[in-house]
Amino acid sequence: MGIMRCGPIDGPILTYSMEPERNAKSVFSREKLPMPLPLRLQPTSPVSLQTQIFEQVRAMILEGRLRPGERLPATRALSEQIGIARNTAALAYERLTAEGYIETRSSVGTFVSFQIPESALYTASQNGAPSARKPRRAVGSSLNPTFRCQAVVNPHRGRLIADFWVGRPDPDSFPRKTWAQLIVKRLRTAGSDLTEYRAQSGLFELRRAIADRLRPTRNIATNADEIIIVGGCQDGLNLVSRLMLGPGATAVVEQPCYQGAAFLFESFGANVVSVPVDDRGLDCSHLPNVRNAVAYVTPSHQYPLGVTLSLERRLELLAWAAETDSYILEDDYDSDFRFHGAPIAALKGLDRTGRVIYLGTFSKSLGAGLRLGYVVFPPEIVERARDMKTLMNNGQPWLEQATLADFMTSGGYERHVRRIRKLYLSRRNALLTALEKHFPGGEIIGDEAGMHLAWRLPSSFPPAREIEQRAIEAGVGVYTLTSGAAVGFDTSPENDRYLVLGFSSLTEREIAAGIARLAEALAPVTDRRRRPKRLVVEC
Repeated sequence: MGIMRCGPIDGPILTYSMEPERNAKSVFSREKLPMPLPLRLQPTSPVSLQTQIFEQVRAMILEGRLRPGERLPATRALSEQIGIARNTAALAYERLTAEGYIETRSSVGTFVSFQIPESALYTASQNGAPSARKPRRAVGSSLNPTFRCQAVVNPHRGRLIADFWVGRPDPDSFPRKTWAQLIVKRLRTAGSDLTEYRAQSGLFELRRAIADRLRPTRNIATNADEIIIVGGCQDGLNLVSRLMLGPGATAVVEQPCYQGAAFLFESFGANVVSVPVDDRGLDCSHLPNVRNAVAYVTPSHQYPLGVTLSLERRLELLAWAAETDSYILEDDYDSDFRFHGAPIAALKGLDRTGRVIYLGTFSKSLGAGLRLGYVVFPPEIVERARDMKTLMNNGQPWLEQATLADFMTSGGYERHVRRIRKLYLSRRNALLTALEKHFPGGEIIGDEAGMHLAWRLPSSFPPAREIEQRAIEAGVGVYTLTSGAAVGFDTSPENDRYLVLGFSSLTEREIAAGIARLAEALAPVTDRRRRPKRLVVEC
């Protein structure tokens, strides 16, 4: 098949269609030829051919006719298929790439992005393009309204030379040998533990071990009865949201904020109020004057910017919670990795009125695959939380809980944390050295702790989104606030001036090579912008 002319609609329409190739291999395989795009172009339309291509490809992506990861024809092939200039096709692709619908990899091809822009979930395409197709609903069903989901899995995983994805532990750091020994030991005496339901709040031995560790490391005086084991922090957030939020409730979040929290609160119908963050953390002067709110904060290492909430503001936040009869949800996701000085006491360690709910996780210290975390509740609401947990599920896997309890009580967990803290410090230093070498004078934020840092781009650099795309094309993963699982609730251009860089899963050599490759990829835009203007004198 080739170009086919249909009846005029304000002029002739150029169409092209073809059946997809049979028995194709993976979407990322070079052997699979891309499917020609079924475009319908109107050459006489006042809308440019470039815009028509953009709008129609975008619509196909939103409607699911082009699936994530599907390979698109090259610009040369597309121009030949529909009889247009190659530059027209290239400009349409550039716009689709800039807005996040497609991505291009050097020497590989162009693919539909795995994560489409957030706005596409709510808005139909403009200027006459078809809107996204609504899912079919069964008679009498009542599906929840459309909601947003956080970025959990890196869409570029396994396809990059150096990937600075955030929050990923070093896979080689997991204590496999010790863990295997502890599992075998538990299995030998498991008995009915493997076949019977256990307490929904979690294995008592593990809760006691967590309580014993929180006292010296986070200054939290608690006990096993106040702790509920959950499947990571997101599961803990879900538990608290079910317990405390509903339509019309107020959820206070940081600006910018972790997507998983903000989007979850939205899904419960809560009114999400964002409060700005500066170099001292949450600006408490902007806290809303409402009662019975829930404030979600990351005070030890703010996500994504990495700043630490000052003591003065911690006290202000606690006072606000007591005055407004509100609760504070403290997410302490990576506090084990503070590189200098004594660990900062948790916000809950300062709480004297029972207003702080504390979330901890083992996803960052051991691995997300274990799906183990915990929530420390104030005594007056822990029973209600335990009942709600029972409605959510029948508890976490016994074997993983038991193994972790043994790992902690034997001292193995503490030794493991000390070892990887030293490892991550070395990798952080390697990243700082590489950034200073290739991008001197840049502003680094949040490098005192954690597994990532934030890089505020110099004013001479292009926007973060453009840099991210250029880096991906060069095989290097660096991430904007949005693609790095954060969300901003204002439209300030400042949101596009930050990149987040995770360093925990890369070796020092990989870090150095990755930043060097990033500098090479950005040279055409950064060198040009840095170059001083020439003074021309006319004689």
